[in-house]
Amino acid sequence: MARGAVALTAAGAVAVLAVAPVVAVALRAGTWTLAAPDMAAVRFTVLQAALSAALSCALAVPLARALARRRFPGRGLFITALGAPFLLPVLVAVLGLLAVFGRAGWVNAGLSALGLPVVTVYGLHGVVLAHVFFNLPLAARLILFGWQAIPAERFRLARSLGLGPAEVMRHLEWPMLRGVLPGGFLAVFAVCLTSFAVALTLGGGPKATTVELAIYQALRFDFDLAAAARLSLVQLGLCAAAFAVASRLTVPPAFGAGLDRAPDIPRPGGWRRGADAAAMLAAGAFLALPLLAVVLRGLPGLADLPWQVWAAAGRSVTVALVAAVLTLACALPLALAAAAGARWAGLVATLPLALSSLVMGTGLFLMVQPLLRPADVALPVTMAVNAALALPFAYRLMLPGAEALRPHDRLAQSLGMPPLARLRLVTLPRLAGPMGFAGGLAAALAMGDLGVIALFATEGGETLPLMVHRLMGAYRMEMAASAALLLLVLSFALFATIDRIGRHAAS
Repeated sequence: MARGAVALTAAGAVAVLAVAPVVAVALRAGTWTLAAPDMAAVRFTVLQAALSAALSCALAVPLARALARRRFPGRGLFITALGAPFLLPVLVAVLGLLAVFGRAGWVNAGLSALGLPVVTVYGLHGVVLAHVFFNLPLAARLILFGWQAIPAERFRLARSLGLGPAEVMRHLEWPMLRGVLPGGFLAVFAVCLTSFAVALTLGGGPKATTVELAIYQALRFDFDLAAAARLSLVQLGLCAAAFAVASRLTVPPAFGAGLDRAPDIPRPGGWRRGADAAAMLAAGAFLALPLLAVVLRGLPGLADLPWQVWAAAGRSVTVALVAAVLTLACALPLALAAAAGARWAGLVATLPLALSSLVMGTGLFLMVQPLLRPADVALPVTMAVNAALALPFAYRLMLPGAEALRPHDRLAQSLGMPPLARLRLVTLPRLAGPMGFAGGLAAALAMGDLGVIALFATEGGETLPLMVHRLMGAYRMEMAASAALLLLVLSFALFATIDRIGRHAAS
């Protein structure tokens, strides 16, 4: 009974936080007519997301194929490192990409030395480049799972029939890709619809404005609340449509069941070995060089950062820790309720997937602005929104463990164990591992968030990502690089520490 009440309380809080902003923007939107600049923002949003998703998936195929069929020292570490961009604060990556591909970056220095024209990293090119940097690893991991899901018996049969690489591609690999790629494309497309920080730093201008950037400009510069609300509804519709389509596309079991043997994928030699090595080396360099650039550029000035940057870092750590606690406090009861058969719990936990931080932030801004100064509630709102946005991931991570708890719960109930004792002795020890990972993930994501705080905060109340952005806007790039390095270190340290606490508690 007590567990059900806690789950209902958590579900109510999440539902209110997700639905109330939508109602607020719907009431404020007024007319549904979009002006010409708004339509241009919609077209650019869809175009950049489609290009980013197509390029990410196209480049991920040779990378995933190479990882699937090659074995080498450090392969496991390489695959694990592909998850790093998901935790990486966007502004850190943008600074690294500018150091490598910007006007004064390494690539343009090389082109100038060869007498070739330099390339620009702003506008559509820059937005797509940054999105490929973030989503190429995600697409590669999704496609790699597809390769590993082909039963080993199918490859053995192909070998016994004497099929060459082209025939294996035609009869086994292409059918798998045809099933995996649409879902991967839509997943990346949906992520790219809501990447506010990338558009803010590398986009801009009439031809490179996304819907979220237009919402930000309507609120912060024009203070046109109706336009911001109208654009928020458009963004909500785009996100909901993308997630609805993506959720319906699943990988079909085209190959049937195997005997769960280890993958036995053919490893052709010759030029194919060289092509696999080139794919992995190119992807490794593309992902590692921007981070190396941030470290090299930011390390010399790290100790000389002014106190304002350290104060912003303190606010960011506070936001991240509170957001992580709120995420776990909602995800745990919802996962336990879903494991006990309450379908509504899973629906509520995944509800924030259809929203973006800018849409939620705009709705909360409209609700708060008549009553309070938005800057006064900047940090609490940022904590709450980031906790809600991390909830679907935390819920999915904890659900399998919660389902495995059911026999222990029945035993505890038969022994008459009080709820708090059951939580301390049965539930938490068995869910500590996924809770630690989920908490670390929520903290790292909140640490790098720039969406909500950019709407609410004023001078003197910045978090570290907003401070980095303002330093970049003031062309203090060396100090911005040092602050970005601090942001990178704190994000990974928070994730590693909370994850380690969880694994230690589980062991």
